[in-house]
Amino acid sequence: MMMDKGLSIREVEDFISVAGEYTDFAKLGFGTSMVMNGIIETKIKLYKEANIKVYLGGTLFEAFIIRDKLDEYKRLIDKLKVDAIEVSDGSILMDHDVKCNYISQLSKTHTVLSEVGSKEAGIITAPNKWIQMMQSEIDAGSSFVIAEARESGTVGIYRPNGNAHVSLVTKITSKIDKDKILWEAPLKSQQVWFIKEFGCNVNLGNIAPNEIIPLETLRIGLRGDTFFQFLPDEFQKLKIKPKAK
Repeated sequence: MMMDKGLSIREVEDFISVAGEYTDFAKLGFGTSMVMNGIIETKIKLYKEANIKVYLGGTLFEAFIIRDKLDEYKRLIDKLKVDAIEVSDGSILMDHDVKCNYISQLSKTHTVLSEVGSKEAGIITAPNKWIQMMQSEIDAGSSFVIAEARESGTVGIYRPNGNAHVSLVTKITSKIDKDKILWEAPLKSQQVWFIKEFGCNVNLGNIAPNEIIPLETLRIGLRGDTFFQFLPDEFQKLKIKPKAK
């Protein structure tokens, strides 16, 4: 998932020409779709023509929900003709049964991605709670559950220094289908960690437009960080060692 935080039409065209084939979803981050009057429909059309599914940031969904304007949000979605919807509660307090009800409703007409985890630093959610919420949301109709990290990569599944909460991730994947999880991983170190942990096809999100190609090289071992990760065993021994001084 690529995070579009306000690309112009020309930038979208350039992005698609370079990295469109490696991108499944384009997320129009937080509420940016509301302040790009006159071009948002064109951007969405370009993404869809490139077979990239588009959805609006979950923060925008929450902005409508907290104002009790679900019907207005549905009308916006229909007007923009987006393919998917993000249901989140990272900024507002929402009863989880209510959230699952939204997922159930909206998944009847759209692909739903639901986000689990708070955007606030310092809020710790127990692993069992993560698992319970993720599974409940999948059961309600979510095609993917997004593991929260924000674009900073320092909350949710990560520690403040950007390192993964390894035990949390391990416990989540012991119970939840990995193919159903979209890990927000805006930092290269995080992308490397998930690729090494779960393989080259792990679902990663909140990727900056200019980081899609570098990420693809990580996935196929054409970057130093993962060079030996997917090399056949018979070639591992050929690793060149530095000469002794």
